[in-house]
Amino acid sequence: MADVIIFGVLDTAELAHFYLENDSEHHVAAFAVNREYIKESHFKGLPVVAFEDVEKLFPPSGYSFFVPMTARNMNRNREKVYLEARAKGYSFVSYISSRATVYDRSLIGENCFILEDNTIQPFTTIGHNVVLWSGNHIGHHGRIDDHVFFTSQVVLSGHCHVHSYSFFGVNATVKDYTNIAEGTLLGMASSLNKDSEEWGIYVGNPAKRVPGKLSYEAY
Repeated sequence: MADVIIFGVLDTAELAHFYLENDSEHHVAAFAVNREYIKESHFKGLPVVAFEDVEKLFPPSGYSFFVPMTARNMNRNREKVYLEARAKGYSFVSYISSRATVYDRSLIGENCFILEDNTIQPFTTIGHNVVLWSGNHIGHHGRIDDHVFFTSQVVLSGHCHVHSYSFFGVNATVKDYTNIAEGTLLGMASSLNKDSEEWGIYVGNPAKRVPGKLSYEAY
């Protein structure tokens, strides 16, 4: 059990508060945001403090951190806050829904946000700072690196390797034994049946790379 500081005061932070309070052993103690974005002193009845000063008010010796941010800037905004909180000395919790099917939680890293109805099959490892929104299928004998975001109803078949900073739109599917390169953006309802290229945008069925544009330029 940990007393947790959540980064943010928008939708994902509110959802994280709900899930941690209602479906985990943890307790939320406060919220933190960058000082320039503080508009209210409290959120959900808890204090909102400046991220720049959070370790002075809620020291890492007594509190853990959770960064449940979106995938903007191809997950690099979330990565930045995660690394800054780590540099302050914080440990991190992960939230794994009790309604997710997970056979070995020891294969899941820190600061992961895994919602209800996800199926994570055996022998697949998940790195740090990964988000699995609700209802995804993560196939067996795979690997998901750090700083990745799955939306909902994504099917990742077995023996796939998802490299860091990748993003999967709703209802995307990936063929087995596929290598998803760093920074890949697979669009909604798209089907990837071959290895992708770094920072590529892929759409359609079968998915093809969008020419002349990089994923971090689009999202």
